[in-house]
Formats: sequence, structure tokens, C-alpha cells
Amino acid sequence: MSTRKPILIELDDQSTADPGRVPPPPDDMPEGRAMQTALVLGRAKLPLWARLGWAALAGFITLAASVAAWDFVTGLVARNAALGWLALALLCLIALAALIFSFREWAGFRRLARIDSLRAEADAARLQPDRDASARVMAHLGALYAQRPDMRWPLAQLDDHAPDQLDSAGLLDLTEVTLMTPLDALARREVEAAARQVALLTAMLPLALVDVLAALVTNLRMIRRVAEIYGGRAGTLGSIRLMRGVIAHLLATGAVAAGEDMIGSVASGGIVSKLSRRFGEGIVNGALTARLGIAAIEVCRPLPFDALPRPRTGNILSRAVTGLFDKG
Repeated sequence: MSTRKPILIELDDQSTADPGRVPPPPDDMPEGRAMQTALVLGRAKLPLWARLGWAALAGFITLAASVAAWDFVTGLVARNAALGWLALALLCLIALAALIFSFREWAGFRRLARIDSLRAEADAARLQPDRDASARVMAHLGALYAQRPDMRWPLAQLDDHAPDQLDSAGLLDLTEVTLMTPLDALARREVEAAARQVALLTAMLPLALVDVLAALVTNLRMIRRVAEIYGGRAGTLGSIRLMRGVIAHLLATGAVAAGEDMIGSVASGGIVSKLSRRFGEGIVNGALTARLGIAAIEVCRPLPFDALPRPRTGNILSRAVTGLFDKG
């Protein structure tokens, strides 16, 4: 009867083996380049001298165009009165449209400033034991949403239950839960739709510059729509200013990095990238869009998140891309 000798198996590079060390990600992990480029373009800020130069150029072009148009109209009136008056009427319509555009932009900036002041007032009221401060916040929110048909029932519910809250924090929590719950649901759906669209466009569009432009336009529309949901409807210039504010908030909070609520999304992008590189990029771009949408919700929301939980990137992305990337 023979006895077996022990078998010795040598491991390569035993000195560096560490069972607790997580292996580094592969080099070909998707990075979401379209959204990264869109974020860089969105937060780009010209220096003061460049802004003054562009403002002076715009003013000069406007002045030159106005003088040339006026000279053209007066000269046409001298040659042909009927055509001259027609040109003058068209010029007045152009001036009226420019005036309406300027007024709408000004009103949009006013609405955004009103949302910011409401959020600051709510933060100050939560630090005060006086219930009157919270009651003023509730009244200001009621005035903000008084003309919206979809908010009539939440406002009525708030008026019915507000007398039962005797402390300041309780009244603020009741106001947030009653008024912000339906608006948060609408905002989440907008963010989910934008994340789904960015993921799909990234997966389907083969050109890099095209998917960057698509991501930029989609996110700008998402931020504008989120602001409209919370009562801060902005114009064209206001939307650009709002996007820069959202990206600044994203960078200030450090949320643009892959935090714990994005780890699953990035990992899913790595798994999908094994099947298709473009699909992996779509998952990561969708995750970054979802994170940008969450920042837009935090910036556009008139009340900070206290009684209600903050939305998470993984939850929004999982609902956005469900059924989008099937195994077949």
C-alpha cells in the first residue's frame, strides 16, 4: 500500500497577494464622455474681460443694425411711401417681439429668485422655535401654487391639517410632505425620461460630437422642466443660468464623482460594456444625467429635503433603463 506524497502548489508573486484588496477596474471601463463633456461646457465661465468684450460687441452690432434698419426705412419712405410704411410696421413688430422676449426673460429670473428666497426662508424658519415663521413659509408657498389646478387638493389638505401642528418644525414637515410629494414625483419622472433618452442616444448615435450635443440639449430641457414643476419657470437665458447653477451645486457638493449611489450604476455600465461599448457608455451617461437631475431638483425645490428622503441615482436609473437594454 503506497502513501501519496503531499502536493505543493506555488502561487505566483505571493508577496504581493492581498485577499482583501479589490482589483482595479479594467482600463476599458465606460466613462460617460458625452456627459462629462456636457458638464464641462455647461460650467464654462468666461473671464471678466471676455464677458465685457462680448457684451460690447453685442451692443455695437445691435446699435449698427438698428441705425442701418432706421436709415433703410426712412430712405424707403422717401422713395416709396407704401413700402416704407410696410417696412416700418415690420420693424415695430420686431421691436415688440424683442421687448416681449426681454420681459419674459426678466420674469423668469424673478421666478428663480423667488424660489431661492423661499428656500432660504425655510432654512431660517427651521432654526427658529417661532411657529409664525413656518406659517409665513406655508403662506408664501400657497401663494406660489395658488393658480395651479394640480395643487388645489394638496393646498386644501395643508389648510385642513396645519392647525394641528403646534411647533415650527412640525408645520414645515407637514408643508413639505403635503406640497412637495406630488411635485417630487413629477420631477423624478422628468429626470428618468432624460436619463433614458441620454442612455439611448449614446448607445445609438455613433458620432461623439452628436451625442455630446444631444446630452447637452436633453439636460438643459430637463433642468428647465424641473424648474417649471416647482414653480420657477425660466426663459432661454434663465435656463442657461440655471444649468450653470445646478452644475456649480453638483461640483460644490462633490456629487459629480461616483459616490455610493452611483457605484451600482457604473458597475452595471461595466457589465453591459462587455456586450457593447456604446451600451456601457449609455448606462454611465444616463447615471450622470440622473445625478444632474437630482442636483436640479435640490436647486429648484423651494423647500430643502428634511421630512422626505432625497432621490438616489441608482433608483432613478434603474427605473429609467428598465427594459431598455434587454439581454436579447
